[in-house]
Amino acid sequence: MLACGMRDDALTAALLEGNVAALARAVSIVENGRAGFEELLATLHPRLGRARRIGLTGPPGAGKSTMTERLVATFRIAGHRVAVVAVDPTSPFTGGALLGDRIRMEAVALDPGVYIRSMATRGSLGGLATATQEVCDVLDAAGFDRIIVETVGVGQSELDVARMADSTVLILVPESGDGIQTLKSGVIEAADLLVVNKADRPGAEKLRRELEMSLDLRAGRMSRHGSAHHGALRSGPAPQAATASGDTPWRPPVLLTTAATGEGIDTMVAAIEQHWTWLAESGTLERRRRSRLAQRTRDVVERAMHRWVWQESHADEMILARLDDVSAGKTSPYDVAAEVVASLKEGARV
Repeated sequence: MLACGMRDDALTAALLEGNVAALARAVSIVENGRAGFEELLATLHPRLGRARRIGLTGPPGAGKSTMTERLVATFRIAGHRVAVVAVDPTSPFTGGALLGDRIRMEAVALDPGVYIRSMATRGSLGGLATATQEVCDVLDAAGFDRIIVETVGVGQSELDVARMADSTVLILVPESGDGIQTLKSGVIEAADLLVVNKADRPGAEKLRRELEMSLDLRAGRMSRHGSAHHGALRSGPAPQAATASGDTPWRPPVLLTTAATGEGIDTMVAAIEQHWTWLAESGTLERRRRSRLAQRTRDVVERAMHRWVWQESHADEMILARLDDVSAGKTSPYDVAAEVVASLKEGARV
């Protein structure tokens, strides 16, 4: 039985039939990790793979929400069902979060072909809530064609989105920083599309040129020294150094948009579609999704182990019992941790 009071099979059937209430209930069960959420996800797993997952990241104030609203409207015109997962930061003091994206996207929020879900990070690093990927699985199984994930907006540390999305879009604005910012490692390397938003502001064209130059420099380094740490060099189909599999690499296009007016959005959507075509034809899509499933399995194992260690063993009690010795310098946190791990390896409940 699920915590919501509805049987697993009944909830799943209602979800797959397009029942919005069942969808909201399933998302809540997964997001909050309620009893039976892993069983629900396991039931939905065979139905995954239809949706294209698009991640939007970038610094605060880059216009991600406005961009998301424009993308949703464009996808809807094309006849796609669209889901949006918007992640907002959680206060480290109160634990609360202002989940205001439905307000920002009011122009599309009432469309029956659109589902918007705001989530709080709850302390998770990397720009995404821990359960974001699993919520996307629920939306995928529910039949949405496009799933847009809008991250918190903390900048270069937001690498989680690149690991869970088919296409990652980095949105920058002219005031994002000087040219040195474009040379830094991190999310810029992981992006599949680079978008300079608010292109009507001074400095937009300058930033676009700096990004192009940065991509050229990286392409030169990769052609001499091999692939980047995260895999084959990705670039908008351009005749650069071939990947290990011999495919033409993907070079991220650098686009100018003004989301507030809709300028450049059609070009951006076309670039996303072009990237999807490249993913499918090069075999990269299958490789990415297999890698994502492998990492997901590891994450589930780690979550189960974490839950077991801290909820079903006496590891925390042992640590508290040794705290006086640690404080007095008679032993160290590392020694105590080693003792706990050794006991767990022996199969004891500590």
